[in-house]
Parts: sequence; C-alpha cells; structure tokens
Amino acid sequence: MPTTPNLTLSKDKFDAVIFDMDGVITRTAHVHAAAWKKMFDTFLEDYAARTGTAFKPFDTATDYTRYVDGKPRLDGVRDFLRSRGIELPEGSPADEPQEESIYALGERKNALFNEQLEKKGAKRYDSTVDLINRLKKVGIKAAIISASRNARAVLKSAGVTDLFDARVDGLDAQELGIAGKPAPDVFLAAAEKLGVEPQRAVVVEDAQSGVEAGRAGGFGLVIGVDRADQAEELARFADVVVSDLAEVAVDGATEEASTTELPSALDHFNHIEIRLKGKHPAVFLDYDGTLTPIVERPENAVIPEEMRQTVRDLAKLCTVAIVSGRDLADVRRLAGIEDLIYAGSHGFDIAGPAGKKMEYQSGTDYLPDLDRAEKELSKGLEGLAGVQIERKKFAIAVHFRRVAEGDHPRVEETVDEVLRQNSRLRKTGGKMIFELRPDIDWDKGKALDYLLEKLKLNRRDIVPVYLGDDLTDEDAMRELKDRGIGIIVRDHDEERPTQAAYALEDTCEVRIFLQKLADFLEERALES
Repeated sequence: MPTTPNLTLSKDKFDAVIFDMDGVITRTAHVHAAAWKKMFDTFLEDYAARTGTAFKPFDTATDYTRYVDGKPRLDGVRDFLRSRGIELPEGSPADEPQEESIYALGERKNALFNEQLEKKGAKRYDSTVDLINRLKKVGIKAAIISASRNARAVLKSAGVTDLFDARVDGLDAQELGIAGKPAPDVFLAAAEKLGVEPQRAVVVEDAQSGVEAGRAGGFGLVIGVDRADQAEELARFADVVVSDLAEVAVDGATEEASTTELPSALDHFNHIEIRLKGKHPAVFLDYDGTLTPIVERPENAVIPEEMRQTVRDLAKLCTVAIVSGRDLADVRRLAGIEDLIYAGSHGFDIAGPAGKKMEYQSGTDYLPDLDRAEKELSKGLEGLAGVQIERKKFAIAVHFRRVAEGDHPRVEETVDEVLRQNSRLRKTGGKMIFELRPDIDWDKGKALDYLLEKLKLNRRDIVPVYLGDDLTDEDAMRELKDRGIGIIVRDHDEERPTQAAYALEDTCEVRIFLQKLADFLEERALES
C-alpha cells in the first residue's frame, strides 16, 4: 500500500537536496555492516586470545550505527576500537592487510566490502530514485555524498550515476582535505558544487553522524531516514524522521495518472513514432490480461493464433520478451512462440531464444520455504469450493476468482496465517489472486532492468516498451518512467494510479498496437 506523504518540499523554500549514499540511495548498508562485523570479529578473536581477555563480538545493531555508520573508514576503525579500550598504531597506506594498525584494519574491511559488491552488486531504493526524479521536474537539484572511496563503483553498480548534479565522495574528501562526519564539511562541499546556500538546501541521511553533520552545517532542513530502528537517535539532530522517502512529497511534481485518464496508445501512435525516431524499440509483454484475456482457470489461458502470429512477426524486427508471473516452462508452452526471450516467475527464471537460461540465484535459497508454505496452504484451504493453488517454481499463487464472495475473507486469512509462519516470504496481490514469493528485492521492474543489461539493451539508441495490465506490472512501468514507454491494458472494473504513459482497452487493441508497431518498423527498414 502506498505511503501517504507527510512532508512536502517546494522550490520556494529549497534549491537542492543532498543525499547520503549508503542506506538512502543504495541498499548497501547491510553489506557494509557485514563487512565491518567480519573484519572486527576476526581481529577481536585474535586480540582476545593474545591478551587473555574475553571475546565480545561486534554488534551490527548497536556498534555499527554508533561508531562506524556514515563515517570515513579510518574514523570508524578508530572510534570503535576506542569504545573497546583498544589502542593500535595508526600505520600507513603501505601497511599489509594482515598487520595490526588502523590503516590495515580499514583495508581489510574495504576488501571484504568490495568482495561482496562484486558478487551481489548494489541495489537502489526505488522510492529515493522516484523522489529525485520528482525533484528534478520542479527544478530542485540533487547531490550525492559518501564517506566511501568506493562510492563511484557502488553508484555505477546500482545504475544511478547519472541521477545527480554533483558528487562528493571519500576520494573527493581526501583530495580536498576535508573532515568526515559528524563534521559538516562534506555537505558544505556538495552545496558549494551545486552553487546553493546551505540554508536553501536539504540534507537526507540515515546515520546518526550524518544528521548531526547536517545540523552543524546550518542546512535548511535535515531529514533522517530510519532504516535501522534508530528514530529516537536520529531525531536528536534531524528536523523530521521518516521510515522511507515515499513519505516525502514534492510541491508541483506531477503525480501518477489514473488508468482511466491515460491517452490511447493507438490514438497517439504518432507520438510513439516520434520517440522512436533514430532509435529501436525493445518490446516487453506481460502474458495474462495482455496477450490473452483473463480466464477462470489459468491453465486455459492459451494465446490466440492471430496474436501469436503478430508477436512472431514483431520479433523478426526487434527484440521481444514475455515477462510473466507464470513459471518459465508454463508461459513458453502456452505462448508457443520460438525466438522470444521469456522471463518467468516475475523474472526469477529467464530463457533466451536458443534455450539459454539465466536463473536469479538468490531465489533458489527460498525453495524449501515455498515447499512448506504450499503444504500449509493446501491444508488450510482444503475443501473450499473454487479455490485453486498453483505452485510455481518461485511462487505460490492462490486463485479465488471462482470462490464464493462470502468465502474471500477466509482465503486471505489463510494466506496471511501461512505468511506469519513463513517469515522469509511476502504476499503480493493481483486480479483475484494472492501470491507468496521470496521476500527479496526482486520484481518485474528489477527483472526488466536485469534483462536490459544482460541483453546489452541499456543503450541510448534503444527505447524499451512495456505492455501489462496488472499491479505487478507497475514495477516495470516505474522502471521505464523516464527512459521508455509504459502502456497499461485497462481493467474496466478497477480504476487505480499507474506509472504508464498510454493505455489500451483490451487484448484486441494490444494486437492492433503490436501490428502497427511491426508495420512501422518494416516500412522504416524498407525506406533505409
């Protein structure tokens, strides 16, 4: 459920917003915390054995937020060791990692962080990216700051490098010779780069040292983002504390349109042609409700032959992929079209035209949880007329379209109870369906971004086009908000906000649109 904004930023009051990176822009705070813990625990065990003292491990819940979060790496090492009464020589950048010095411990932590970044990559907070895009629409600048010397690699990994008008990171701070947080110097340097006065700028931070720096710098507003259950500590220096930046509104920024208000993609096809001038489309299609009408029984959703041929024709002229919540094998069988890319299970399971598979590895760790939840759902809903439990590889769908309306609450109560017993899963909804999926940061939007990268389609000469009908498709629409074209297939029984730019009335109009696109591309190819 969307969060209702309780704080509004306006161009009248502010010229810029300066964001911290870890924990505000990128989901890397947990990676940093894990790297700090592994490094310090190894050192503390050796230290305890050598000195005959008790081993007390590094606590990511308290030690991380209190002593190292948001600070330059060496300051974090010094402050934590000081809290334990441990003194080490300062050392130098030439120290080997196995040595016992401030510099050596800092390098050990850095190596562990980079190892995890290389393996897993950096994720971003979509609500923060959305806020930055809304700020830009009204002319408010955005800057990124970080104590990390790895900031540029992290921003690149998260795909947010181009979001900002200025950047001041750990490398910049070293070059400028400025102090780290809680000193305000890094924020003041960012404001100077942006050409704005501190009192006309907002600081957004998730670390205690960061909000303290924002207050010390005389900034117009300091927002604390509570990612680690430390709202009380953040409130000591922050003007306002939020749990997520979805709670922040922007005065004058265009809000989401309603599904009933969007212009027709057919009536405005000439606008789409203009967007494609000198560029190539990459078309991504939902399956149920987009290529085939919604049916009572999911196994009966076979694509009509006319639609199949249209998609086949389009795939000869540009990249075409089907992105579905169905299992990979299921959607491939029902679609029956060769030479397409298929992303099943909301993008967890992907296959190319030649049968090459790409499986989002983190999802496989949750298969035992899904197996257990499937058994519990079957037991809890046993005997309920019309309910259908559909086990997919990476999800469990509970269809209740054919269940008597009076029994709908029982379905949801059962699903919620199973969810409470399986905390590693999360519940999502759709058209007369509940789904249990792995509780990880992955959806159709992430799958779309992953596909664009893997297929080398995240280029300036490519315009991604996504067609879908359901709430799960909104993640993909949001991903394309500023770089592609989102088209929603209207549900005439439901009006809701959408990130799409255009709409189509039904699957018949989808086929007409795809045919018009194929004709346009074919004519353009002949002309060239």
